[in-house]
Amino acid sequence: MSPFFHRLILVPLFGLCLSAGAAPLDEPLKPLPTAPKQNPLRVELGRQLFNEPRLSVNGSISCASCHQLENGGADELAFSIGFAGLPVAINTPSVFNASLNFRQFWNGRADTLEAQIHEVVQSPSEMGSNWQHVVQTLSADPAYQASFANAYPDGVTMTNVQNALATYERTLLSSNSRFDQYLLGDTDILTREEKYGYQRFKEYGCIACHQGVNIGGNMFQKFGVMGDYFQFRGLAVESDLGRYLVTRDEEDRNVFKVPSLRNVAVTAPYFHDGSARTLEDAVDVMFKFQLGRIPSTEDKTLIIKFLKTLTGEWGGKPL
Repeated sequence: MSPFFHRLILVPLFGLCLSAGAAPLDEPLKPLPTAPKQNPLRVELGRQLFNEPRLSVNGSISCASCHQLENGGADELAFSIGFAGLPVAINTPSVFNASLNFRQFWNGRADTLEAQIHEVVQSPSEMGSNWQHVVQTLSADPAYQASFANAYPDGVTMTNVQNALATYERTLLSSNSRFDQYLLGDTDILTREEKYGYQRFKEYGCIACHQGVNIGGNMFQKFGVMGDYFQFRGLAVESDLGRYLVTRDEEDRNVFKVPSLRNVAVTAPYFHDGSARTLEDAVDVMFKFQLGRIPSTEDKTLIIKFLKTLTGEWGGKPL
């Protein structure tokens, strides 16, 4: 074998070794953590419950009906369809990485995944059920009786149903996005334009709110810092009040949890009202009403290229 051929083989391998041993970058955004270890019996039970339509009062929808893992953990509707066949009042956020958010729901009214699950099952527009009915239904199923007995000493209870679902949801981390690989030291995995987009993302101030390991989801912010978004959109509805519905504090009017930007390229439509049909539309609204700036066409294009690097994987496949 010729020395030249040896070099053809060894140079790529040497490059892989360098990438594998590269130090993580010191950046304000951090890669997703490894999913915490969970009780596998509870994870599997939670997975079954996540796909169980009998959690709804009429057996018409499950958690997976709106949180479709094949669609980025959400659906493609501005407003998901509840148990009665009618749209709900607010856009469905992705279930992926939800465990990393500091609060649940757009207005942050639930502190934990368990509290969020507690509400959704009883919501008159979502699942329309009650916990007594859910526990009775699951307890009458021999397969669930056995699964709960294996996973929990006290069997089928409201608390255990909520815990199993939350345990499963804590495994739903969309790891290994190209941006995560970049943060971990593989600096060649992003194109020059994608890296420029990340720089513009920081320079324009997007990172002031979309921060932390979830690139959002860790603070509240008013929708319309630099202008009246709701007057611009028109037809104000109750859900537009945001956190005010929780606190009744005027300072919380139109304030929402900042959404995570992870998988943002595959989770349209955007915002609590589902009004932005495309990523380009969403970026325009953010610049106008949150930053009060008009980016150049080039900068907007670069930022969108960066946002598309935030799409992670699930089950070994890109979302």
